[in-house]
Amino acid sequence: MNKNKFLTLGLSAALTLSLAACGGGNTTESKTPESAAPSAAAESAPAADLTIVKVGVVGANNEQWDTVNELLAKDNIKCEMVEFSEYKLPNEALNAGEIDLNAFQHKAYLNKEIADLGYDLSVLGDTIIAPLSLYSDKITSVEELKENDKIAVPSDPTNEGRCFKILETAGLIEVDPEAGYTPELKDITANPLNLEFVEVEAANTASLLPDVTAAFINGAHAVDNGLNVKDAIYTEQVQPGSDNPYINIIAVRTADLENETYQKVLAAYQSAETAAAIEEIFQGTYLPAFEY
Repeated sequence: MNKNKFLTLGLSAALTLSLAACGGGNTTESKTPESAAPSAAAESAPAADLTIVKVGVVGANNEQWDTVNELLAKDNIKCEMVEFSEYKLPNEALNAGEIDLNAFQHKAYLNKEIADLGYDLSVLGDTIIAPLSLYSDKITSVEELKENDKIAVPSDPTNEGRCFKILETAGLIEVDPEAGYTPELKDITANPLNLEFVEVEAANTASLLPDVTAAFINGAHAVDNGLNVKDAIYTEQVQPGSDNPYINIIAVRTADLENETYQKVLAAYQSAETAAAIEEIFQGTYLPAFEY
């Protein structure tokens, strides 16, 4: 198996990403990067006519939304990115009505949050897929892993389980098939190298690279730390199809699924122009996960 080979979708773009990444006093300040400034068409529209849509994201690298805003300018709609530092915060904020949409997570993460916390949220549409990769500044191949080496993994159940499934694909561990796509530590049935797993918030796995042999880093956090999938020592083999639980999505409050403005945002995201921007900007770290 080619350790750095993954199947490119023709259709991606969790985390954290991802995927892997607010409410009340936890809400971070709404932040609009200079690169996301409204187009001339949007600036010329009367302020009262401009509809602002607040979109929760994790991480600062969301340049594809500049293209979305360019396409929305004709409708006097502008998406404003609201950055959060942890994956647990954007769904809390969305459910509370503090933001309008969020775009940071894959389907498996959203489903887990809904099941555990009772959020009344739904998938508005698919965005990207961010193949989860293993990075290291000590080794260049998973074959170099040795007994008792430490691997940092995201601590949230869906992303941690995803890591274990990837390591199983690499032939390093075996997990109980009954655990599905979210196995836990207790579901590891074979670990010949006695690998030690360091569980931390997904945003912190990159910072542990000096202290562990390797670390799984979700797409958004990899980009934020200057990493590219080409730097990885092993990358998830992406499976095509809309039933892939790791396709990232735009989430919305269920009551707003048919909101005309949000449907226009989705259409602008799922466009050929945005797909081209994703491919050019992220160079394989994110892939479009929608048909266009």
